[in-house]
Amino acid sequence: MQPNERFGAASKAAREWFAHLDAGGAIEVITVRQACERYATALERESASKAKEARRRFAQYLDADPMASIALPKLRRHHVEEWRRRLADTPAAFERAGRGAGRGKGKGTRTRPRAATTVDRDIAPVRAALNQALAEGFVTSALAWREVLKSSKAHGRRTLYLDRAQRRALLQAISDEHLLAFLAALAVLPLRPGALAALRVADFDARHSTLRIGKDKAGAWRSILLPPATAAMVERSARGKLAGAALFAREDGKAWRKDEWVKAMKAAAASANLPDEVVAYTLRHSAITDLVTSGLDLFTTAVLAGTSVAMIQDHYGHLRQTVVRDALAGLVL
Repeated sequence: MQPNERFGAASKAAREWFAHLDAGGAIEVITVRQACERYATALERESASKAKEARRRFAQYLDADPMASIALPKLRRHHVEEWRRRLADTPAAFERAGRGAGRGKGKGTRTRPRAATTVDRDIAPVRAALNQALAEGFVTSALAWREVLKSSKAHGRRTLYLDRAQRRALLQAISDEHLLAFLAALAVLPLRPGALAALRVADFDARHSTLRIGKDKAGAWRSILLPPATAAMVERSARGKLAGAALFAREDGKAWRKDEWVKAMKAAAASANLPDEVVAYTLRHSAITDLVTSGLDLFTTAVLAGTSVAMIQDHYGHLRQTVVRDALAGLVL
């Protein structure tokens, strides 16, 4: 600054600082990056996996960004808007499996425009970190991010549905028997892939044919009574294993991880002539779709899937039109 501008700038900064203190703000000043690290540390007490995922997103999308070094009392709306814009403009990378000779689609890492739902997931931990900093007094207003970091509400319905024949074709294209057991269970249980991978042998009660689901996005434990065929499938996978072992494991006995089934799923989808977009989650979506269209009520479907009734209604409620029509027909005098 020019010498004649310095006193006015210093006075303005001092007034802002004392206003911050008068509003109950903390004396210590931390940056956006430090706020995110404090949040991740606090999150570890709740879930180590959630803290690890938050740190991954911070490292990938925030730490090297100019906004990371801004002190919280000096954070302004335009800083957050510019960061979100840069994030939205960052292409999303994904692995693609080859589809064989002559198809013109080889293996390798590809990129595509970042979807609005992906941006929502990436900004969520930053928003949570800033809200925690607000609660702790490191900043006295959320005006800088309250509107900018709102969810875009762009959670569109999953539209890729595999019918039973397509699901059978997909499973038949899996050569690894251990992965086949995992995906076959995913095809008949409306669970998230990560929740299924986290199951242990002790979570299955063969005597009562029940499966207890614990580690899941929904957080709450729930128990599912399995039909005989599904219970027999799970029992085969549990046979000969210790109680603490992974219920659906790789050949080395370790639990499946996402990066280990993605490529195999892509290759199997290609072999079965299914769309490129088929992923493990497609099996969950297809299972939930079948439950809804079979007439099962939305509340029970939500409990089985480990999600909210509102989510089921938003994503699958439109599939119940036939059920509603038949129910209305029963009212005819």
